[in-house]
Amino acid sequence: MDAAAIRYPFETPPAEGEAVEVAEGILWMRLPLPMKLDHVNVYALDDGAGWTVVDTGFDTRRARAIWDRLLAGPLRGRPVSRVIATHHHPDHIGLAGWFQERGADLLTTRTAWLLARMLVLDVEEVPKPETLAFWRAAGMDPAIYTRRLTERPFNFADIVSPLPLGYTRLQDGDRLRLAGRDWRVRIGHGHAPEHATLWCEDEPLILGGDQLLPSISANLGVYATEPGADPVGEWIASCAAFRPFARPDQLVLPGHKLPFTGLPLRLAQMVENHEGALSRLMDHLQLDRTAADCFAPLFKREIGEGEYGLALVEAVAHLNHLLARGHVRRHRRDDGAWLWRAEAPLRA
Repeated sequence: MDAAAIRYPFETPPAEGEAVEVAEGILWMRLPLPMKLDHVNVYALDDGAGWTVVDTGFDTRRARAIWDRLLAGPLRGRPVSRVIATHHHPDHIGLAGWFQERGADLLTTRTAWLLARMLVLDVEEVPKPETLAFWRAAGMDPAIYTRRLTERPFNFADIVSPLPLGYTRLQDGDRLRLAGRDWRVRIGHGHAPEHATLWCEDEPLILGGDQLLPSISANLGVYATEPGADPVGEWIASCAAFRPFARPDQLVLPGHKLPFTGLPLRLAQMVENHEGALSRLMDHLQLDRTAADCFAPLFKREIGEGEYGLALVEAVAHLNHLLARGHVRRHRRDDGAWLWRAEAPLRA
């Protein structure tokens, strides 16, 4: 058997309202998501008098009810004293404020907390002009653009509980004591700015959030808030920074899918996935293309309307990376869309 291969020690995920012990004092649970990726993994670490919960799921009536069952059942009625949010996305920080109202402390990175609190307070009834301009620049399908022009957009406040003032900042290199073990904080970027991962110093265990996922790729998106961002470059750099600390025997507890071992190979795969996409994209850009014209080489499958938004922001991300590396040029079309075209060889 290849010791470096990716393996899944737990073949069956926990049922709703139940937990699986993946290591002594560490419980794996799942919360439902109303999308194609239909779940988020959450974890509870036994600190004796209480629990530290890592990530929370959306703030929905169903999710709160599941947590009440988990607290009364697998968590044995003991309180949640700390919540660690690996990053600011709503499936990970959605119920942090709810737990804080019940007495828990929130631990997360500064950027994650600031972004989440800003977004919860920023409620829109229709898309902002800057968002509309961003969609036009990306070449959004005209029919989809027309529908979204007057639709109420997604708001964090719809599925993230209010975040009260006060949190504990996590920084790269910090050490935490969780479930009788010492854990080192290592920060990644790309999927979300200042994404916290926790690496156990006593056993081969890692809490990976969405920075370390098996079998699927984390979305790397660019938005109107920072239209010139290069999350693909940040992601590749983070994979390289994690590599010296990765070992084949570490059990990675990810934000989605199944816990796995074989992290060195997985880190290499995650980089190769984007390098392959960039290479295909360069071939596609022998003619002028908008970001919306680039789905086929990037994803190699049909993109439905439900996935269209995430596909569009990821297409912009890959184009921005090529632009940052000097491999493409762009110019504005009369309707405001950027037209992108290959210029320098990818490996020049």
